[in-house]
Amino acid sequence: MIEEGPAEGLVRVRLDLAYDGTDFSGWARQRARRTVQGELESAITTVLRLREPVELTVAGRTDAGVHARGQVAHVDLEREVWQREATKLLRRLTGRLPHDVRVWRVAEAPAGFNARFSAVWRRYCYRVGDHPGGVDPLLRSHVLWHDRPVDIALMNEAAERLLGEHDFAAYCKKREGATTIRRLLELCWERAEDGPFAGLAVATVRADAFCHNMVRALVGAMLLVGDGHRPVGFPGEVLAGRVRHSAVNVVRPHGLTLEEVGYPADELLAHRAAQARNKRSLLGC
Repeated sequence: MIEEGPAEGLVRVRLDLAYDGTDFSGWARQRARRTVQGELESAITTVLRLREPVELTVAGRTDAGVHARGQVAHVDLEREVWQREATKLLRRLTGRLPHDVRVWRVAEAPAGFNARFSAVWRRYCYRVGDHPGGVDPLLRSHVLWHDRPVDIALMNEAAERLLGEHDFAAYCKKREGATTIRRLLELCWERAEDGPFAGLAVATVRADAFCHNMVRALVGAMLLVGDGHRPVGFPGEVLAGRVRHSAVNVVRPHGLTLEEVGYPADELLAHRAAQARNKRSLLGC
């Protein structure tokens, strides 16, 4: 079993954060591109006056244009630095970070915590506007406009057939050596009734983990059902085929927001992290 935790003399610090992904080339640090990880690591290194740059580990590596309201990351800092700067770090980060990324909470993580591997689920929302007049201009960076009305009941019927543990290869961008087996815990649509998103078709998607493009491809398949282009059973048939289907579009990223990351009780964090590192296979395969 892999021992979870920082090296001797270091403290693992959890950061809860949010960002507008519009002007970022995703989470992951890239050369010559603006990313959330790059901005945060630069800010932490600067405000703590560190000689070496820090490296963040994140719960979910979001793509370019995808937003986050409930992202979680961790960083390992020298204990002396943490003890000296802990009470000032949040305020200093607020003053250093750009307007489109914010850290809401900074705290020493419990033993065994790993922002990525200790997570038991991630919850996303995808927001779709199907009003014939288009999307409220003030929401255009967070809502996809679909040019035909969609039937929520039909999309929910299609979604029920996708729940559970499956090989989602048909809905993922394959990565060498990575499994596409995931457990889809929740997939449902509703019409938002109040607030700024009132009237929109909102998909809530929760799984133990997601592979690349998975949520956006699932939404693309269900919109085909919702607007009458495909029957209710179509998304399930695509799933069973385990190969990408030419009719299923990976919808644009700006409608997607990471809303929340779930973790087990503190005493289970290390066990969950070790378990998550194991490559999965479906029973009987």
